[in-house]
Amino acid sequence: MQVVFHLGAPCTDLGLLLGSLLKNRALLAEDGIIVPPLMRYRAVLRDTARVLAGRSASADVQQALLEAIVDEARVDRLIFSDPRLVCINRLVVQGPQIWPMIDRQASNLRALFPQAQIEFFIGMRNPATLIPALFAGSRFKDFAEFTNGMQPHAIAWSEMLRRLRLAQPDVPVTVWCNEDTPLLWADILRDITDVGHDVALRGLDDLAETIMDRTGFSRMQRYLADNPPDTEMQRRRILGAFLDRYALDAEIEEELDLPGWTPALVDRLTQNYEDDMVEIAAIPGVKLLTP
Repeated sequence: MQVVFHLGAPCTDLGLLLGSLLKNRALLAEDGIIVPPLMRYRAVLRDTARVLAGRSASADVQQALLEAIVDEARVDRLIFSDPRLVCINRLVVQGPQIWPMIDRQASNLRALFPQAQIEFFIGMRNPATLIPALFAGSRFKDFAEFTNGMQPHAIAWSEMLRRLRLAQPDVPVTVWCNEDTPLLWADILRDITDVGHDVALRGLDDLAETIMDRTGFSRMQRYLADNPPDTEMQRRRILGAFLDRYALDAEIEEELDLPGWTPALVDRLTQNYEDDMVEIAAIPGVKLLTP
């Protein structure tokens, strides 16, 4: 059995990925690819991992997990998507690190299905916008209090990924930049489900729809219907062209008006983030999706 953990990160893909996967639930189940709804597994995985504390689940525990989570008899590939699988928003960034607990949490998740082939999927986001987004989704009222102890200049996704690979060297990791997600949506869905381009997945434009003018999105849908692209690259170019013309500025441009979050700081963090992608592309066992 293959088990996929989409770990988030929090504040990426507008939380739409699981919804798009669930649109294909019946179709995927025909091939043993199971996408359970969040309510079926969030508490079960969390509570079982806490009890096991890194110990491998027995056959009985694994069977109990499957009975609690899925109804299907055939389970070849089981997909979990939850931005809280690693931690709550407030703990995503601590000091100079993203997910300082990723080593332990990844091991705990793998221990739930010790005989399975595990895969991790992670959407990354520029720390310049990630930290404000985490703050906006938290219970904190004071940004300075929320960011107390954080070292934004030192944050690097590559550092987190190296720790993850060190903890789980035989588990492949697929990552992408949240900023590229509208163009990569189809690739992400197909990579997570492990289905080819011959499978007619639904929801390939779910994210694009949220950031495009309604009229422009309708025109794109008609164009795609009248001119079906032969390859995913062609489809991506069409999507990019329509996004250039019809994307809603309010959805793609973020206003960051927070104490201490100066334009100079945002520029520096953004450059660090872009430079970090070169490091990530060279990490063995990590697949970086790019447009």
